[in-house]
Amino acid sequence: MMGRGSFSFPPLHTLEPMRRMFLNRVYASVYTCAIVAMFYHRSLTLLRSTSSIAFCLSLAFLISDTVFAFMWFTSQSFRMRPVRRREFPEKLLSFVKEKDFLALDIFICTADPYKEPPINVVNTALSVMAYDYPVEKLSVYVSDDGGSELTLFAFMEAAKFASHWLPFCREHMIEERCPHAYFRSSHRCTQTGKMKMLYETMKAKVETAMERGHVPDEYIADVPEREAFNKWTDGFTRHDHPTVIQVLVENGREKDMTGHELPNLVYVSRQKSKASPHNFKAGALNVLVRVSAAMTNAPVVLTLDCDMYSNDPKTPHRVLCYLLDPPFGSKLAFVQFPQVFHGINKHDIYDGEFKHFFQINPQGMDGQVGPSYVGTGCFFRRRAFFGRPSSLLSLEIQELHPDLVVNKSVRSEAVLRLAHRVANCKYENQTNWGIKMGFRYGSLLEDFFTGYQMQCEGWKSVFCNPERAAFLGDVPMSLSDVMDQIKRWDVGLLEVLFSEYSPVTFGIRSMGLIMGLTYSHYVLWPIWSFPVTFYAFVPQLALINGVSMFPKISDPWLYLYVFLFLGAYAQELLEFLLAGGTIQRWWNEQRMWMIRGISSHLFGIIDYFLKTIGISALGFNVTNKVIEDEQSKRYDHGVFEFGVSSLLFVPLTTAAIINLISFLKGLARVFIYGNTREVFVQLFISTFVVLNCWPVYEAIALRKDRGKMPTKITVVSTLLAWVLYSMSALILKS
Repeated sequence: MMGRGSFSFPPLHTLEPMRRMFLNRVYASVYTCAIVAMFYHRSLTLLRSTSSIAFCLSLAFLISDTVFAFMWFTSQSFRMRPVRRREFPEKLLSFVKEKDFLALDIFICTADPYKEPPINVVNTALSVMAYDYPVEKLSVYVSDDGGSELTLFAFMEAAKFASHWLPFCREHMIEERCPHAYFRSSHRCTQTGKMKMLYETMKAKVETAMERGHVPDEYIADVPEREAFNKWTDGFTRHDHPTVIQVLVENGREKDMTGHELPNLVYVSRQKSKASPHNFKAGALNVLVRVSAAMTNAPVVLTLDCDMYSNDPKTPHRVLCYLLDPPFGSKLAFVQFPQVFHGINKHDIYDGEFKHFFQINPQGMDGQVGPSYVGTGCFFRRRAFFGRPSSLLSLEIQELHPDLVVNKSVRSEAVLRLAHRVANCKYENQTNWGIKMGFRYGSLLEDFFTGYQMQCEGWKSVFCNPERAAFLGDVPMSLSDVMDQIKRWDVGLLEVLFSEYSPVTFGIRSMGLIMGLTYSHYVLWPIWSFPVTFYAFVPQLALINGVSMFPKISDPWLYLYVFLFLGAYAQELLEFLLAGGTIQRWWNEQRMWMIRGISSHLFGIIDYFLKTIGISALGFNVTNKVIEDEQSKRYDHGVFEFGVSSLLFVPLTTAAIINLISFLKGLARVFIYGNTREVFVQLFISTFVVLNCWPVYEAIALRKDRGKMPTKITVVSTLLAWVLYSMSALILKS
């Protein structure tokens, strides 16, 4: 149990190791013995090879199984000490008065108004502005890395709507404080209709401006608003423009409709120049760290993606249960909430939940040093951005000191001058920003890299997973978006793996073996592509050519491989079910694991190595959050969305074709020759892959909608399957 540890105050939180911890360790010992036996058998097979082809195939099997074994071994680090935490926010006021709550700065990032609709970003901002928290201690900063006047206009309208929405939420004790989510729910009160009309009016104005591509003159209310938009001159582009900082709401100055104060709301678009690197999202976040330090400098910082709205107005109270608990809180860098998503279809066909990554594995990391930072839904101690717990880094200007109290108005000339200065695109030159300070550069996964380096420096983190989700976000609704996202993650993970801070070496030295292995497991995700691709093609091509590659049914060694396969899957299934999942969702999770292995991970590796030699210039691609109605309907019905001619679909479709042929050829051999013993394992693998590939066959042959497999992909994949078969026939029959 963890808490304050004093009889004068009730514990604010507890920690309980999960009961399956002991069973995990026993099972790991048994499974390890089975892996050792498997290596022994593979080595014997390799040494007894009678031809160069047999030797190469045996070696390939050994390498693939080594990768499987290593990834399984690293995954056990999550299972050594999984824990469950509980917070008691209802006891917080007996520990500290509300006026002594820590101030909170909230960062919301957006980058493209056409991929991330401003009305969605507005909903996110309004949901956190309405927190049950002292408004004088709450500030919301919106980073618009696209530098769009449309986004600024949306937030000008949001500021006006907030004066109605916040008192409405407060008076009616509404839990769903995201307007869109509330009006979509069944909750109603006497003023709901009036409030919805105000919301729809705001939404219509924002969407009209989006359709026109500019802010209509009739929507500009006064001279200050017009002056703000005057900054968008002819030479203003998203890649080259001056800093724009607009204080939309100032606490203590603006009031809501009932006369209560409102929290600060600030729009920030940092200066950009083609001559200066902007470092993607990490660069935008570092600007927010500095700008907020100049304006409010709250000791706690919440980072949110633009589509991840608040689902619980008391979430900051849960965070204070940890941050206000000395000495536990003194080394606590951040409190991470899981990513939870709304709108996921019944069976989660794309594994949008990522249950192992977002919910199960963090519990295992929480039993050690703490979970990784996943980029959103995370409350930071500001001090953690400025060096180790024991030593504060030297600051280039003292106005950014994390302990400095800012007493000036956010609209004062001195504050705005400093804010513009630290948002300059050349400000970070010759400083520690992005290297040892703030959010870290060097990887497309700036969130993962930042949290990892903080923990290497001695900071700890906490995984907070309340029954009511703290935040809810959107999920991609097309397979191409999902695979592109994973490919981008893979490039970022490989950048961490091959950096000077590689978890395999630096991480293990800095954090210890178990935590080092957890991060090693993540950065090595892309290597799943090697064994998955091998097992998706080679045994099947061998079966088509009449070559047996596994022990016969009568061979006792077969039972070892059956145990290894079923044991790994059974453990994953049990964890998934205990975390609240269903068997159907687990099936889709393992299907997506295979799809990622044969496609996203493979292309992620290729992109990374092309990038290192300067051929590819993969940057940060914003995930499209605009969904067509028909696409949304197909997703809701559990139908896979292909639709676009993506190169990522080629290996998947090729594998589906080869496995179907292998399955049919294997069945024919069984029925014609009764030859089950020699082909059983290969036929089983083909059958398993065919079952997983049913959505592909359906998209190729049975569907007529816009989400079906493009003909170009089918033709290219069929030709590639024929080439692979021809090559295998030459090799295996030679």
